Amino acid sequence: MTWQSPIAPGISWYQATIADRPEYPAMDGSREVEVAIIGGGFTGLQAAYNLALKGISVALIEANHFGDGASGRNGGQFGTGQRSWPDELEEEIGYERSKGLFDLAENAKHYVLDFAAAHGLDMEYLPGQLNVAHKQAYEKHYRKSVEAAVERYNYPYMSYMDKAEAEERLGSTHYYGGVRDTGTGHIHPLKLLVGLAKAAKAAGAEIYEMTPATSLRQSSGKTIIETPTGNITARRVLLATNAYIGNLEPVTAAHIMPIRSFIGATAPLDKFPSILPGKEAVADSRFVVRYFRMTPDNRLLFGGREAYTADTPRDISTHIRKQIAEIYPELANIEITHAWGGSVGITMPRQPFVREVMPGVMSIGGYSGHGVMLSNYCGKLYADMLTDKDRALEQFSSLNVPGFPGGATLRAPLLFLALSWFALRDRF
Repeated sequence: MTWQSPIAPGISWYQATIADRPEYPAMDGSREVEVAIIGGGFTGLQAAYNLALKGISVALIEANHFGDGASGRNGGQFGTGQRSWPDELEEEIGYERSKGLFDLAENAKHYVLDFAAAHGLDMEYLPGQLNVAHKQAYEKHYRKSVEAAVERYNYPYMSYMDKAEAEERLGSTHYYGGVRDTGTGHIHPLKLLVGLAKAAKAAGAEIYEMTPATSLRQSSGKTIIETPTGNITARRVLLATNAYIGNLEPVTAAHIMPIRSFIGATAPLDKFPSILPGKEAVADSRFVVRYFRMTPDNRLLFGGREAYTADTPRDISTHIRKQIAEIYPELANIEITHAWGGSVGITMPRQPFVREVMPGVMSIGGYSGHGVMLSNYCGKLYADMLTDKDRALEQFSSLNVPGFPGGATLRAPLLFLALSWFALRDRF
């Protein structure tokens, strides 16, 4: 029987096209390890894998199945750099720090590709990304960002597309040009996640599914994680729950907000060869980003409807098809074969949240839609910090990532109002 996740409505195209998705046992009984990890997405599993390789005893628990969270059902796009364009980030934190974060993201990109190659994982990598402008007024900004990336950030893979080139590469007249990036690409994230879990297990990490953490408490310099089937005691703990922190730890909950995001996959577009003929990924300039790409079997995989509440629409397909038709009118009646969604974690500045929230307890998450590369690499950097005293992770922990205003009661309604206002601006 096909597994229907309780936290991810719908059956994803990823889930439907993966032949081997092993199940792992729930934890049974208590244990004591050097490092405990809560959350079995890219961040947690990469940390577990890299710690186990260095001989560190590590136990990881996941409340659901590996891949039920955003790591296993996201849009699959790598991107380049951080969530903001490098010249935008530079205005905020200066060139040196912005360049350091850009280079870190490039290292992340190469790390994920190298990891997949070393483990023989076919994550269906396809090259190319187009960042396109939904307003003509953005042309100057896009040209400036390309110049900065090429000339000052030593990234020669970006070029500006005028409207005619964008139309040719997209197969749509909807956008006003943009940026072509040949130094990045997109993947089948669930295949990477499944391979990563296997690698972590083979390296010696204890990994458990269907084992929720119910509380954290500290005693005698150690942290005790309580679960329904036993406790884990560890000197170091990594919270890698991202959007699913719930009430487990209040500092993380104040800084990482879950929002609902939804994706649909069409039937194969064999009769529409003009649509994304180069099979690049696409992300547009809206605040509520529309992101889409072609799969190896010629489907359009389209994400764009965000909801700033815990609600799930009754019919995900209807909303997704409507947005597709705005860009590709010829697909107004296309069949949506798969539609799914779930929560992703965002922060106020759309930068990752990396902080020690209790003695010996590090929280990492809030990738804000830019986490395919960064979440994997942050897990590795956490392990490097513990085993090699590497300080690269401090580039994130030193960022100013404030909590959401309003406290536990008002932060969700205030976020809904703010993001709805930004979404309204996208229309004008």
